[in-house]
Amino acid sequence: MKVFIACLGTETNTFSNMPTGLQNFQETMLFHGDATSSGEHLFALPLRRWRRHAEAHQAEVVESLAAFAQPGGVTVRRVYEGFRDEILTDLKAAGPVDIVLLSLHGAMVADGYDDCEGDLLACVRDVVGADCIVGAELDLHCSLTSQILDNADVVITFKEYPHDDAGERADELFELCLKARRGEVRPKMAVHDLRMVSMWRTPVEPAAGIVRRMQELEGKDGVLSVSLAHGFPWGDVPDASAKVLVVTDGDSDQAAAVASDVGAMIWDLKEQTHPTGYAIDEALDRAVAAPAGPMVLADLGDNAGVGAPSDSTFILHRLLERGIANAATGLYWDPVAVRFCKEAGEGASFDLRIGGKVGVASGAPVDLRITVRRIIEDARQSFGSSKAGMGDAVWVSADNDLDLILNSIRTQTFHPDAFEQFGIDLAAKQLVVVKSTQHFYAGFAPVAREILYVAAPGAIPMDFAGIEFEKFAQPYWPRVADPG
Repeated sequence: MKVFIACLGTETNTFSNMPTGLQNFQETMLFHGDATSSGEHLFALPLRRWRRHAEAHQAEVVESLAAFAQPGGVTVRRVYEGFRDEILTDLKAAGPVDIVLLSLHGAMVADGYDDCEGDLLACVRDVVGADCIVGAELDLHCSLTSQILDNADVVITFKEYPHDDAGERADELFELCLKARRGEVRPKMAVHDLRMVSMWRTPVEPAAGIVRRMQELEGKDGVLSVSLAHGFPWGDVPDASAKVLVVTDGDSDQAAAVASDVGAMIWDLKEQTHPTGYAIDEALDRAVAAPAGPMVLADLGDNAGVGAPSDSTFILHRLLERGIANAATGLYWDPVAVRFCKEAGEGASFDLRIGGKVGVASGAPVDLRITVRRIIEDARQSFGSSKAGMGDAVWVSADNDLDLILNSIRTQTFHPDAFEQFGIDLAAKQLVVVKSTQHFYAGFAPVAREILYVAAPGAIPMDFAGIEFEKFAQPYWPRVADPG
């Protein structure tokens, strides 16, 4: 048996003014056939799992490209086509293969391609023919399209947000594809369109109950897999709405019925699960009134993991204007400020302009008298079992015990060690502001007195009803009370 594995993806914010080009992939994750031996990135984890499982079954493994970019704007066409063609060239060179397993995102858009994953899967199918089993693992913030479903035998998405189950979903996909190859199951997929644009924070109720219900259905009465594709609210593509995906053993009607039932449950919970956020001053009032910290505030408007620049200053300005003491905040993507700090060296004090550089959504820059406390080159932070690069990073401090982390490679804040590796004691802080939407949760929840989601201004508007879609034209909740 021969198994072909590859990875290609990014999460495209089509409203972003930051092009996603080759350098972004190089800074985030780019391996040409050797990710399983050297990659720590989340989206390389499935490849490592698939190689281990395949080799345990004495299968030959052919490993191709593993490329992933930090979310941003539309991917440059030549970059996407070059990566796609590299995978196809390797696939053709591999000769006949029995199983193709692809780690994708599901919300990648390139110039001329609203559905990069569907395009890649269609090209893969053209190469391998109808008899080869093709499986795809997607991020749950994916857009499920007919092109994806028509060209894959099995599609599975992450269930958890934050994404701490990528390895388990990879195991699941391998097992189903192996059984399909052996003729032990005949996967049939069906989708229920929720006609919703929303987000589900799966660690907390009632969204956690949705995940439990999906898992309860799996492995019973021919149901092989149940996924909730949350969709990606800031990707203007024709298939932007959230969908339920069910895979059954040989019964398309059953798959459709189960998807509809799960969809009805999710619809009934929509008001309770729809994300909300405090205004900046509301969150700060609550944080400073707490008897002790750390109170963790999530800056929803400036999450690099959703394609924002991670250099907005709206919350920082209010911290300074209100004179709030004993706060830590980061990560600020500001290569210029990082360079100045490196030039000055640890211990130096000088006036530094921070943030507010990428565009209007970044706000006005902040001018601070700072002291450079520590510089770490090639800093990294934890993201589940993986490590995410921060680039060169600097801890600077200012009056009122304000600590900031500035970094040179754009990324969201995943884990307390993004701060603690510099020597910052988060437990002693009154409040900590993290630029992230949800991936910070697994790391910060155990140390936070309370977590407050802040709907600050920025590149990521949280008014889901008011997103200015053009290509996504269907009625959807919450814009329409009953989209039908």
